[in-house]
Amino acid sequence: MMFRQTDVATGAAQISARLGEWREEIARRGGLAFQRRPDGARGPRLNWLLGELRTPVEHWQATRKARVHAPVAPPAAPDTVSRAVMLLPGFGTHPVRMKPLARALEAAGHRVCDWGLGFNFGPTEERFDRLCERVLAMARKQGEPLVLVGWSLGGIFAREVARRHPEAVRMVITMGTPFSGDRRANNAWRAYQLIAGHSVDEPPIGQDMAVKPPVPTVALWSARDGIVSPRSACGRKGERDLAIAMRCTHLGFAAHPDVADMVRRLVAAD
Repeated sequence: MMFRQTDVATGAAQISARLGEWREEIARRGGLAFQRRPDGARGPRLNWLLGELRTPVEHWQATRKARVHAPVAPPAAPDTVSRAVMLLPGFGTHPVRMKPLARALEAAGHRVCDWGLGFNFGPTEERFDRLCERVLAMARKQGEPLVLVGWSLGGIFAREVARRHPEAVRMVITMGTPFSGDRRANNAWRAYQLIAGHSVDEPPIGQDMAVKPPVPTVALWSARDGIVSPRSACGRKGERDLAIAMRCTHLGFAAHPDVADMVRRLVAAD
């Protein structure tokens, strides 16, 4: 009986200690989420943020317009080259959100895979190492460097992989990725700090996000982006090789037909 009482008391103490650790962690993350935005760092205006709600409607309109104005002709032939492409999802999203982009690239004859890490809840050194291992393995399997297409935070991962392993990366295409300027010039940094558990100023990877990787780097950005500052996603000369403006929301980068067509052309032209 004494043994059982001691065992119960020990278990209760362990549970109490664990609950205390959880409370401390929640409080720490809450403090990160409610930090004051520095002066001069501004994300997109509220009306652009609310405009993100129109993303499904815009996709439907763009797809319908393309069908109405498409000439009556046989289906377009696949691109003359076939590239190995890896898609990296945005913060808080799963690779399934990029399926429309994957289908468009596959229809053009490219070989597409996702990053293999499930939901993107922010970087850790372990997750980044696993991503690097996957990129190296896929490059060996495909017999050629990969084209990395990163949406939002996925683009930060892509740029960092290319910086560490340029021999395994043919090109990096970022879509609405905040790699330039102030790291709080967006409307997602508080959610990022809450979920990822670290400050945007001290990430496990991407300490020098604006430094261009030693491979061709293209930044797709949109003046209608309601989450990431267009200037941060566009970047400055020397931070990327080419910047191309799109007309879509931030959420739209993952599936908008115009974006998919642009990515397809960039991959084929490389």
